[in-house]
Amino acid sequence: MAADPSSARRVVGGRYALTDVLGRGGMGTVWLATDQVLERQVALKEVTFSVDLSDEDRRILRERTLREARAAARLVHPHVTAVYDVVEDGGKPWLVMEHVSARSLQEILEMEGPLAPDAVARIGLDVLAALEAAHEAGIVHRDVKPANVLVDRAGGARLTDFGIAHATGDSSLTTGGALIGSPSYMAPERANGETPGPAVDLWSLGATLYAAVEGRPPFDRGEAMATLMAVVSEDPAPMLRAGPLEPVLLGLLTKDPTRRMTPPEARRLLEAARTPGPAPSAPPQPAPEPVPAGARDGRRTVPGGSVERLNADDLRALASASRTLLGSVVRDAADEARVLAGRRRERKEQEQREVPVPKEAAPPPRRRRRFKRRWVVVPVVVTVVVVLILVVGIGLSLAALFNLL
Repeated sequence: MAADPSSARRVVGGRYALTDVLGRGGMGTVWLATDQVLERQVALKEVTFSVDLSDEDRRILRERTLREARAAARLVHPHVTAVYDVVEDGGKPWLVMEHVSARSLQEILEMEGPLAPDAVARIGLDVLAALEAAHEAGIVHRDVKPANVLVDRAGGARLTDFGIAHATGDSSLTTGGALIGSPSYMAPERANGETPGPAVDLWSLGATLYAAVEGRPPFDRGEAMATLMAVVSEDPAPMLRAGPLEPVLLGLLTKDPTRRMTPPEARRLLEAARTPGPAPSAPPQPAPEPVPAGARDGRRTVPGGSVERLNADDLRALASASRTLLGSVVRDAADEARVLAGRRRERKEQEQREVPVPKEAAPPPRRRRRFKRRWVVVPVVVTVVVVLILVVGIGLSLAALFNLL
């Protein structure tokens, strides 16, 4: 990337000579520089603040940058881009970092498109190891996204900008109550104004790996507030390419931080996704997305990486919309419960009407009673008739006998 000739000749902090621009982001520019004391190449991040920040906000953010960058400099890990120093020059902080010969995951996705699940699993394991080391040291990254993941030629990954995002306002709650960052990779609890903890990094890792394998963020809606609303209240878009990565992605993108997948669980599933096994009957892969017309250098557009600033009014509107949505969900659930209860009651009454009376309690059939009465009455009547005939006969015989005498 071409450098500004006037800036390229500049020496920052009396020690670091700028040469080329390595990249530009929403909150700063990363330069390739030479440490004139140690005679080695370093990466120098020129931190720039948003133009809409007040002087007080700028002062506080500058102090946070100095404090938290120095804390991040103590973190040494093979999958973390080391922070060597932080200096002030020209009224703003400059972060001196290890120079890594690698491309950002964002650049890879824009140039080459989505990656294979096994390659994404390896990146996920490396970034997860970096996050675990940081969390053990009491550092929460707060800005895990493809632009902050560096991937070398061998496929290994390093996480950069550790402990810096919160300080510079890339994705932190500023003193004015504004949330600044990339909404597509923010955890729901951050959108709800809760204090960021280690779980927010796990959510962002899930969103980053989702984008790496699917070629798009899981919740991007093209506009900051709509995206944050989706993060808070909607499920991620259906996965078409993730394959064995789908369980770990869903676990990391669980909205409740207390139920979110833990690092050991994520590691186990990521390792399983890297292990060759019997080929499952996978659905047909979609055709590669065409490169948009006019795209420079054949780059694809990977949305969701831009930095957005949401002021306090936006956040209150989001909270109100979330409560409204939650209330609607609760009302719908209550109505559904009432309908189900009514159906259950009707079904129970119908079953009670159709249940047959037990055999012992049921009276004998009417025909059966007539059959028994007939076989009792008829012999009695016949017997009576026979007896009467005999009596009459005996009477007549006796009368005849007496007349003869």
